[in-house]
Amino acid sequence: MTVLVASDLDRTLIYSTAALGLTMPDPVAPRLLCVEVHESKPLSYMTETAAKLLAELTADPAVVFVPTTTRTRKQYQRIRFPGRPAKYAICANGGQLLVDGVPDRDWRRRVTARLAAECAPLEEVHGHLLATADPEWLRKARVAEDLFAYLVVERALVPQEWIKALTEWAEARGWTVSLQGRKIYAVPRPLTKGAAMREVARRTGATTTLAAGDSLLDADLLLAADAAWRPGHGELADAGWTAPTVTPLATAGVLAGEEIVRAFGRTAAREVAQESARESVEAAQSAETARTAGEIGTLGS
Repeated sequence: MTVLVASDLDRTLIYSTAALGLTMPDPVAPRLLCVEVHESKPLSYMTETAAKLLAELTADPAVVFVPTTTRTRKQYQRIRFPGRPAKYAICANGGQLLVDGVPDRDWRRRVTARLAAECAPLEEVHGHLLATADPEWLRKARVAEDLFAYLVVERALVPQEWIKALTEWAEARGWTVSLQGRKIYAVPRPLTKGAAMREVARRTGATTTLAAGDSLLDADLLLAADAAWRPGHGELADAGWTAPTVTPLATAGVLAGEEIVRAFGRTAAREVAQESARESVEAAQSAETARTAGEIGTLGS
């Protein structure tokens, strides 16, 4: 069998210094492993325990680990995870499917065609962001992979009324708005991590899918999985969002990432063990059926 594990990255599996959430006394704080360096500076971390658990998880041949992120391909490839390299990765919120680090052109064509048919064009949305954002709190404006746009802002200065108005404006045009840390994303509604995960599951023949994420842009991913987890921080936690197959964690910060990897490993191991037990029972039943048929044949002769 194959268990597919699709995890969001930033503030789910890996954490910037600002997002670590180390609220415990310094002497008992977890040891950290830097997994991303940008412009010669350490940028993202996991706990050493989480890194060890992830290496153990990816070493299992029955597990397909799929990093799943809103990051661009270039931003994703700065990360150095422990363990076996991921064959598949989902970038640009599902707009880019990497296979051995190379973008899958067929997937990108399918995504582009769907966005053109169902959403307002990127140029219109990007232009609206630039026209309405206040220079007082706007720090950067970016377009990612020619698929979606985002702003880097001084979050404390951004009026909630502006975010509400932007959300309503975007929804009327088939787009979604998500606020994550200092970034405000405007993403086409059909551009989802869940759709890309289902494609990887199809290609790998996965029989079980597990997922984790913290933001509004992760909700469809969590709903698409057989079992999922969300940390005790982020947009989904702030909204109290959950679902029957989603386990909401109380833990926040980098320790939530560790708890998520532990849950992935425990659940994957249980699924593999149950499948092995089922196969053993079926094999025993087949052997018994064959033995019985042989005995009947002997009696008949």
